[in-house]
Amino acid sequence: MAIIALKPSLASFFAGSGATPRLLQPPSSSSSPRLLTRASSSSSSSSASSSSSPSSSSSSEQSASAPVGRRQFATLTSLSLAASLAARPAARADDDGLSEWERVYLPIDPGVVLLDIAFVPDDSSHGFLLGTRQTILETKDGGSTWVPRSIASAEDEDFNYRFNSISFKGKEGWIVGKPAILLYTSDAGETWDRIPLSSQLPGDIVYIKATGEKSAEMVTDQGAIYITSNKGYNWRAAVQETVSATLNRTVSSGISGASYYTGTFNTVNRSPEGNYVAVSSRGNFYLTWEPGQPFWQPHNRAVARRIQNMGWRADGGLWLLARGGGLYLSKGTGIREDFEEVSVQSRGFGILDVGYRSLEEAWAAGGSGILLRTNNGGKTWIREKAADNIAANLYSVKFINDKKGFVLGNDGVLLRYLG
Repeated sequence: MAIIALKPSLASFFAGSGATPRLLQPPSSSSSPRLLTRASSSSSSSSASSSSSPSSSSSSEQSASAPVGRRQFATLTSLSLAASLAARPAARADDDGLSEWERVYLPIDPGVVLLDIAFVPDDSSHGFLLGTRQTILETKDGGSTWVPRSIASAEDEDFNYRFNSISFKGKEGWIVGKPAILLYTSDAGETWDRIPLSSQLPGDIVYIKATGEKSAEMVTDQGAIYITSNKGYNWRAAVQETVSATLNRTVSSGISGASYYTGTFNTVNRSPEGNYVAVSSRGNFYLTWEPGQPFWQPHNRAVARRIQNMGWRADGGLWLLARGGGLYLSKGTGIREDFEEVSVQSRGFGILDVGYRSLEEAWAAGGSGILLRTNNGGKTWIREKAADNIAANLYSVKFINDKKGFVLGNDGVLLRYLG
């Protein structure tokens, strides 16, 4: 008989002792919901004040004699790159031969991988771009040009943050990253505050969604979903346990590869209605969650090859990308397990993401500059051969609205939609 090691609930991840700040308070004997309680910010504040960057009033003698730290060097490098790009066209569509997209050249190191982008809803010209190596860029002209943005509260520790996700609702915005970091703004990104998080947070924060006034949803790669409605002072767990705990206590679930699962999410995507679909780290099954469900629901993959990514179509159905370039669409809308393959010209390179511009038009991007378009909701796809000249992997397709879209890639590659 197999012995199943039960995983602790999400509450136990944050159960501290003594005076140690606890992000999550264990449930009492009553039926009150579990809350993620914001940790004390005293240590963070003192750290920020003690490690702030030197002011511009420092003497030239001090500047000449003092060694340049890594943060200062990175800032100086970014400013130098920004200055060198000032005289260079921000986008040169003719050079790259992109009929509906233009490449935007960025003042960052070539090795940076771009991860997310968002614009302030009340000002479509004002946006932020995130990436690896502590990358935060800001635009105030709709994305034609970008400049490095320094956020003091994210530089108070000797970490090289990977900023994973950003989201705005009105003038309120949120940024999350790895190692665990949470930033909040209430003035459209003019200033950002650091919100302390517990070091025992289960998994890395991979996604955040601004949902309303002082409200947001936060997701980790172990399946924890937290909700706040008071600017991050308290967080409530929306699921009762991590995905590994759910799968390991339900060995008879019939999900291939789910037994004794100890992995993490490879990707996670949220629908406008608040439903989630996530792909396991090995791609051998996927999971879904709808608001109100206590646990993630695992699903066998309906395709032979392992899953690369999954997301939501504009009509509410699912799309599925298999490793090796396969593209599948669910038969119908909502959460489904039946998919049919669509023929695409991927040249054997993997397709990594799909983004819908409208109900009928969508774009898919992938390895080695693969860029595909559909004008009939995904039934047929045409390859944009001009994008083959881009020597980069294109990881993410983001449409802010039907007139503003971007493709994010590695090596600092950013494409802007022209229409």
